[in-house]
Amino acid sequence: MDNQTVLIALLLTLFAGLSTGIGSLTAFLAKHTNTNFLSFSLGLSAGVMIYVSFMELMPNSLEALNGAFGNKTGMLYMILGFFGGIILISLIDFLVPKSQNPHEIHGVEEMNSNYRLKQTGMITAITIAIHNFPEGVATFMSALNSYEVALPITAAIAIHNIPEGIAVSVPIYHATGSKKKAFWLSFASGLAEPVGALIAFLFLLPFWNPVLDAFVLSAVAGIMVFISLDELLPTAEKYGRHHLSIIGVMLGMAIMALSLYLFV
Repeated sequence: MDNQTVLIALLLTLFAGLSTGIGSLTAFLAKHTNTNFLSFSLGLSAGVMIYVSFMELMPNSLEALNGAFGNKTGMLYMILGFFGGIILISLIDFLVPKSQNPHEIHGVEEMNSNYRLKQTGMITAITIAIHNFPEGVATFMSALNSYEVALPITAAIAIHNIPEGIAVSVPIYHATGSKKKAFWLSFASGLAEPVGALIAFLFLLPFWNPVLDAFVLSAVAGIMVFISLDELLPTAEKYGRHHLSIIGVMLGMAIMALSLYLFV
């Protein structure tokens, strides 16, 4: 693994994580939440993640594992990796109380409401950081394999992080009374993604080999499918109209399909 590839993978993960700050700024600068745009964007992100998981990451993982262990055992390891990723991200989601879940809907309009939180803004920021950590690993690992896969994934996670920034800023603002603190804590929570990438770099790359690469790819696919089905699509439905989110999903899949086709 050459240094340039690793550096680009880290930078892509940093970009995806810091897009949380865009959502934070939106919460303070916009007067109303554009729910139709968010619904479409979240659907688009889900479409990209679902398509690339089933049409690129899992087939590549299966091919490598079949080559190393044979078809039957290779398929078993791919399945274990996929559901292992789902279990990891679902456990993180389960351990976070619903009242502090950063994917619960919060609109810009709440900035001027009487909405209050008993918990401090710091707890909320830590919560979102925990959620972002496996996303950072997923972005980083996908970037190590191919840029044509990593770029759409990075864009999808970045889009997903924008409304997440709103969802974090609003409760932090009401918990602390400070817009500045709400922005910086929300912005800093996005740094969990490059931190996840850095930990993956430190602890996984020294042992990197084709088998580990294939297993991680299947786990990344599981993480992204779970994020799409548990977070992106339900949130898109709540933010706006049903058909807008579905159009976003279809367009996201088409964009990912075209991207993969052009780089074959």
